[in-house]
Amino acid sequence: MKINFTKMHGCGNDYIYVDARAGIPFDPCRLSAQMSPRHTSVGADGLVLICASDVADAKMRMFNLDGSEGMMCGNAIRCVGKYLYDNGITDKTELKIETKSGIKELSLAVEDGKVTSVTVGMGKASFAAADVPVICGGGELIDAPVSVGGRTWRLTCVSMGNPHAVTFTDEVSCLDLEAIGPRFEHHEMFPERVNTEFVRVIDRRTLEMRVWERGSGETFACGTGACASAAAAVRLGLCDACVPVTVRLRGGELIITVDNDGNVTMTGGAVRVYDGVYDF
Repeated sequence: MKINFTKMHGCGNDYIYVDARAGIPFDPCRLSAQMSPRHTSVGADGLVLICASDVADAKMRMFNLDGSEGMMCGNAIRCVGKYLYDNGITDKTELKIETKSGIKELSLAVEDGKVTSVTVGMGKASFAAADVPVICGGGELIDAPVSVGGRTWRLTCVSMGNPHAVTFTDEVSCLDLEAIGPRFEHHEMFPERVNTEFVRVIDRRTLEMRVWERGSGETFACGTGACASAAAAVRLGLCDACVPVTVRLRGGELIITVDNDGNVTMTGGAVRVYDGVYDF
């Protein structure tokens, strides 16, 4: 089977996009695992299917490079908006996209007929342990000491429709995420595994972040992770509500705003790299 695809990225968080509005005549888990390896295949953080939806303009399904299906990806959903507009599938600049984490609203910024950036309503950040989920013996896990890999970290757990554990540290640039990331991801307190953000506070409007994503490892960026980090920073009084926060990632910057009710919006770029055909 020959599958047409488009390689796109948001802040270096790259995925393989396949138009599946007419149906999915293949195993997407297997396809993602085969296409994602960087040295022997196309290379990406995973696969995104753009599907038809009965309740929104389109539906996004995303799969990690290990073949597991994820709930939501903030960087990927911006690229879905760009794909739909740039390919003439829609002429609307306000879109609704169905995800496993609910319907997300997109606002597209267009220059010379092409989408340059996208603002996404990411929904409300939840600190409830049951929503993450995290087993902690209480209703929330906020700035709590947790032993991981022989070291004590202070974790704040957040759900952005997918699970996040945020830890604030001044050691972001020198951490060996290949060694410590899996220990967080597979920690027994996270029954569905977890994405982990290691965050340095530069000032009240600027954060630096690295991320270990469940099923993918360290990536250049994570949109939901940036949202979770900003929400945690606001909750801990490190940043202010209703004030845009710049989150610096390995692949670029995202602008995150958390309002007084915990609703989060994210603005960032979306880049088309190339089109191709994969022999599956």
